[in-house]
Amino acid sequence: MASSDARLRLAGTGETADAVDLSGLLGRVARGDEAAFAAIYDALGASVYGLARRVVRDPSRAEEISQEVFIQIWQSAVRFDPQRGSAKSWVLTLAHRRAVDAVRHDQAATNRENKYDWSNGPDFDEVEEAVTINLEHEQVRRCLDGLTALQREAVNLAYYQGYTYAEVADALEANPATIKTRMRDGIVRLRDCMGVEA
Repeated sequence: MASSDARLRLAGTGETADAVDLSGLLGRVARGDEAAFAAIYDALGASVYGLARRVVRDPSRAEEISQEVFIQIWQSAVRFDPQRGSAKSWVLTLAHRRAVDAVRHDQAATNRENKYDWSNGPDFDEVEEAVTINLEHEQVRRCLDGLTALQREAVNLAYYQGYTYAEVADALEANPATIKTRMRDGIVRLRDCMGVEA
């Protein structure tokens, strides 16, 4: 913001912000006069920021709102009607509305986050997970039932009991090569039954 002794010095006039015709400046801003816009900013920047700061309380958010207000002033100065009030009141009304809108927007965002907060909930759908597991288990049981008794026994010992080929051969009193063949054939049938690609 401008220093107190040079808050606003229009081209050679020496006038300060308190003595400047803000309505006239807004008329010039409406015609695209950048110097008039700078003068409006110097004259009202601190007031706009202060108002925004009181409403939103967060300094960085108040700065954002102040920037948005001055962009709005630049874009819509043509809408200012001096018959309806002072230029300062018009600018501060814009600032107040924008700050209130920001508070409402931020509150709505917070409410949405709180409403849909899953931080304390499960990372997945427990019911869907349980149903999927049950269906998979049922499919495996059904496919195991489709194996011969010898294939089912070999696969069960190896995959569900953790036996090695040699341990399965010992448990079933069979040749290890025969066990490997039974297990290979059983696994191929299970894969086909489960619809798994090779």
